[in-house]
Amino acid sequence: MSFLCKESPISDLLIIEPSKYKDGRGFFTEKYKFSDFKLHNVPKFVQDNYSFSDKNVIRGLHYQVAPHAQGKLVSVVRGRIWDVAVDIRKRSPFFGKWFGIELSEDNNLSFYIPPGFAHGFSVLSQNASLLYKCTNEYNQSSERGIIWNDPDLAIDWKIIEPKLSLKDTEWPKLKDADIF
Repeated sequence: MSFLCKESPISDLLIIEPSKYKDGRGFFTEKYKFSDFKLHNVPKFVQDNYSFSDKNVIRGLHYQVAPHAQGKLVSVVRGRIWDVAVDIRKRSPFFGKWFGIELSEDNNLSFYIPPGFAHGFSVLSQNASLLYKCTNEYNQSSERGIIWNDPDLAIDWKIIEPKLSLKDTEWPKLKDADIF
């Protein structure tokens, strides 16, 4: 297997460390291989997204409801982010709990967030470029969110002066959100 998969403290979230092959020219890594991911019950991906953001930007917390719920495999190509997933599965013992992990071009980690989680990230470096694969296509009518600073979640975003979109400042708190 060309990946080391570790579960986070919240079940179903996977931290993925791909093998990295270095030589005098640089390095090579496989970020995704269906046959390896299938062993960990990760479904196929149908959409790739690219995101570029400046320092102190927070994007999130976003998710889509059924039938367009998305799983996401998040990787950083350049820079560093603090990536956060919030369990919004009502029947989960981890409902309302969050897990964060630093993803960077240096640590080469990826983070798989299945459907049933809200996702967001903050940019820790001067800027950051992300690639993320999705298990379902974007559907605007299914898009939902949770306010980034919900006091019941108390997420530590690792930044002091966040830059946010207007939309991300208007999402409801988790207790008022349309969730799974």
